[in-house]
Amino acid sequence: MDARGQVFTTDIPARLDRLPFSRFHWLVVIALGVTWILDGLEVTLVGSLAPAIAGPDGLGLTAQQVGWTGSAYILGAVLGALVFGRLTDRFGRRRLFTITVLVYLVATIASGFAWDFWSFLLFRFLTGAGIGGEYGAINSAIDELIPARRRGQTALAINGSFWIGAGLGAVGSLVVLDPDIVDQELGWRLAFVVGGLLALIIVFVRRYIPESPRWLLTHGRPEEAEAVVREIEVRIERHVALPPMLRPLPKLRFFHRGPTSWTEIVHTLLRRHRRRTVLGLVLMATQAFCYNAIFFTYAMILTRFYGVEPAKVGWFMLPFALGNVLGPLLLGRLFDSWGRKTMIALTYGLAGVLLCLTGWLFARGALTAESQTAAWMVIFFFASAGASAAYLTVGELFPLETRAVTISLFYAVGTLLGGVAGPALFGALIDTGERGQIFSGYLLGGALMVLAAIVTLWLGVRAERKSLEEIAAPLSLAPEDVP
Repeated sequence: MDARGQVFTTDIPARLDRLPFSRFHWLVVIALGVTWILDGLEVTLVGSLAPAIAGPDGLGLTAQQVGWTGSAYILGAVLGALVFGRLTDRFGRRRLFTITVLVYLVATIASGFAWDFWSFLLFRFLTGAGIGGEYGAINSAIDELIPARRRGQTALAINGSFWIGAGLGAVGSLVVLDPDIVDQELGWRLAFVVGGLLALIIVFVRRYIPESPRWLLTHGRPEEAEAVVREIEVRIERHVALPPMLRPLPKLRFFHRGPTSWTEIVHTLLRRHRRRTVLGLVLMATQAFCYNAIFFTYAMILTRFYGVEPAKVGWFMLPFALGNVLGPLLLGRLFDSWGRKTMIALTYGLAGVLLCLTGWLFARGALTAESQTAAWMVIFFFASAGASAAYLTVGELFPLETRAVTISLFYAVGTLLGGVAGPALFGALIDTGERGQIFSGYLLGGALMVLAAIVTLWLGVRAERKSLEEIAAPLSLAPEDVP
């Protein structure tokens, strides 16, 4: 079976898609969703703690330097995604989990011991590399283990869990920034150390997540794939009956083709699925600019323009995070029923229009800290669902053999185009102290989201409730079985 070119027949993809949603799938959701929670915790720590880190009891940073540390985190995530994404497709989803979590753990704790701007910048870069390395493996595993009929809402819920971490970070900031509880020279440092130690939980939980059977199939290991699927079925049957076999499950024929080369990856993206590549880049870049530009600098807006005390910033982050959590949870089912194309265009479009309107109100001085936060809560209710669906989209629309590296490439390119520049740009705009300058940034972000909605209506793919193999034929599928 391991000889290259040998063909084997399997019904494993169909068996995975027919499984009832069970405790096993909840384990997958929890074990993999934790990464997004930690990512949200990281982003919120820097956002909520920015005034403390920049202040005299911290590292004495300017608003622009705070923006650059946010950009360093994103740049690290980009490079980590590219390196580990490629390794994930080569060596498996499961094998890379521990490595990337350990990188995150060490770098986050080190952030708490930074002594100046440059050391903090370096540690934030390495922290981002650990988180970025997880993106490809996690989204690949989600797509490949969750049944097709629930893939959309599950992926959105997991990606939306980023904002659970954001909420935890906001609450944590209220504690560590309270001088009656923690010394202000140590509070922000303690927050990073505790956040890093939480990663130890992930290492333990992920021991119970198997390797993706679909990955095993595309690497010529059908016996191992069969054993994993049978183990999953047995685990599920302990609690719930499997659906009755009213008709034989469809089978596919794979052949062992060896490692996928960069030439094949480039051909897949630029020739075979060119329209999908354009769609993925637009979705990833626009949401990255919108989110990173606003969220990394929101605390600075509250403190400089609304006079909010740094220790109270967390109270304003909580409703913001709540809106972002509720969006994917409440709208997720519609991505499986109304469809990906309709819902992505709707959520991106609404978020863009509302962002422009709120920016105009901000420029006119018509908002308070509370009404500004309420506006963000509504905007990102829709934006969060759309952004989560962007990750789902780039994971679904390309062949199994390129899934992790493709997700990583889209994340990297999209983030470089939209995410790295955003925090630095908004940091510079905030430093001007002029509302009109900041409004121009909000207007740009809103226009980009509307553009993404239009592109989705043009290039969007109806992938709801379809098997991954039906959406994009694997490169290792027998030629006569390719639709």
